[in-house]
Amino acid sequence: MTLHLEIVGCLLIALALLHLAFPRYFDWARELRPLSLMNRQMMWVHTFFIALAVLLMGVLCVTCPEDLAGTPLGRRVACGLAIFWGARLVIQFVGYAAELWRGKTFETVAHIGSALLWAYVTGVFSVVAASG
Repeated sequence: MTLHLEIVGCLLIALALLHLAFPRYFDWARELRPLSLMNRQMMWVHTFFIALAVLLMGVLCVTCPEDLAGTPLGRRVACGLAIFWGARLVIQFVGYAAELWRGKTFETVAHIGSALLWAYVTGVFSVVAASG
């Protein structure tokens, strides 16, 4: 399982770095302008901390896969991460309206690709959590 944890770690690091493109891709300068200052800044700050948390999850997986898979504490951490990413998988289907992606090639590929990513990450952490 350590190889899968390392793969998950690399994927999570890439996902964290992808967050750097969000403001430009989603045109936050224009899209967030009508919001209050508090709501605008919350978007920026929360996105930063989500990206940081995902980055640190990835670094943990890349640097400590044996500890995650081979210790009681590591398996408990993996259980928590399985719950986190499992919830993210559910939200992929119930938290976003289908009109955001249906009939749009790039968005549909991103939607399906994200769902597959969340399922893989959830599966790896679930197997690690259950092993032992």
